[in-house]
Amino acid sequence: MEKNVVLFLAQGFEEVEAVTPVDYLRRAGVAVHIAAVGEDLLVTGARGISVQADSTLEDLKKEGRLVPSGWDGVLIPGGMPGASNIAASGDACGFIKDMAAKGKLVSAICASPAVVLAPLGILQGRRFTCFPGMEGSVTGAQWSEDRVVTDGTIVTSRGPGTAAEWAVTMAEILAGPDKAAAVVSATLVRV
Repeated sequence: MEKNVVLFLAQGFEEVEAVTPVDYLRRAGVAVHIAAVGEDLLVTGARGISVQADSTLEDLKKEGRLVPSGWDGVLIPGGMPGASNIAASGDACGFIKDMAAKGKLVSAICASPAVVLAPLGILQGRRFTCFPGMEGSVTGAQWSEDRVVTDGTIVTSRGPGTAAEWAVTMAEILAGPDKAAAVVSATLVRV
């Protein structure tokens, strides 16, 4: 059965961290829905690259689709102020907390583990990683220098240079090791 994940995209997102998992997961056969946090479907990243979302978060809410039962995971790219914009969204944060409470995949990279997940209590008592230097703002969790850290259903990663490894890890979890290996082979990524 095909897995379904939602990726939150907010103004100022880190482009590599958003596009890489969408691409790799779709190659692995995972359905990835891009949801804009804000009113516009066209969302501009921190480097000025714009990405067209599939819907807005508000659209998902109105359609009754902003519930954990409809999704296998939520992906949160970093970048600033993208991570802060997601953290400022009550709907996004409520959904992320619900997903974590239901034991669904919650995956964040770069600034987002510290800026989005930690304030929600999702990292409490867990191992995690994030963009170097941001770990100081996280309490009650164990920071790791590993490029990707999986603790239960929480996956965190460090930054743009680890986005491919982060995406492959999610492909393994969602689609299985064979499909993840096929993505690695097709993209020539080193993991």
